[in-house]
Amino acid sequence: MIVRIPRGGIMDSAVAIRRSVPQGAGEQVAELYWEAFGRKLGAALGPPERGRAFIARHLHHDRAAVALTPDGDRVVGVAGYQLGGRGLTGGGVRDVLSGYGLFRGLPRLAVLALLERTPEPGELVMDGIAVDPARRGAGIGGLLLTEIATIAAEHGCSRVRLDVIDANPRARALYERHGFTAVHTEQTPYLKGLLGFGAVTTMHRAIPGTSTGKEQQP
Repeated sequence: MIVRIPRGGIMDSAVAIRRSVPQGAGEQVAELYWEAFGRKLGAALGPPERGRAFIARHLHHDRAAVALTPDGDRVVGVAGYQLGGRGLTGGGVRDVLSGYGLFRGLPRLAVLALLERTPEPGELVMDGIAVDPARRGAGIGGLLLTEIATIAAEHGCSRVRLDVIDANPRARALYERHGFTAVHTEQTPYLKGLLGFGAVTTMHRAIPGTSTGKEQQP
C-alpha cells in the first residue's frame, strides 16, 4: 500500500506501508531502532556498532509494520510488536552471553530484564516505533500506528499497549493523537543515570469490536 503524505499542505511525500521487515533490510531497521532507543539500549547492548549488529542478527521479521520508500529500497519507519510469544527484537540469554561473553553478558541481561514487557491476554504490546529523523513530522508514525491497530484487530486483540518514557514527550503526543490514553505512570528515578529516563507511562488504545481469545495466534 503506497500512501501519499501531505507536508505543508502539498502532497510531496510518499511511503509504502507493508507488514514484515523485507529480507536484507535488517541493518536498516537496527539503525533506526538504535537512533531512537540507543540511549535506553546502550547499557544492555552497547557500544552502538555492536548493539546494532546484535539487533539486526536477532530480528523477527514478521513482527513489524514498516514504511518504505516507494521503490522499496529503504526502510524509513518501523513499528514492532509482540504477538504469540515473539516480538520484533529477539535474542535470548544464550545469544547475549554468546555475543558479549559471560562476565559482560550477565549484567547486560539484568538491564534487559528491566525493559521486558509481557502481554496480558487479549493485548498486543508494541515493541517500539522509530522513524528516520529526516522523515519525522510527515505522518509516518501515525500510519504505522494505524497499521498496528489493524493487526491487533485481525488477531482478536481488545487493545494495544505501549510504554513511553518521560524523556520522549513528542512520542507521547503522537500516541495521544492516535487514540492512546495513559493508564499508569511508574516513577523510575533509579534508571535515570543508567538508561536516561525517570518515569515510564503505560498507554492503551482500545480496539473496538474485538474479543479476547484469538490473540496469541501467530
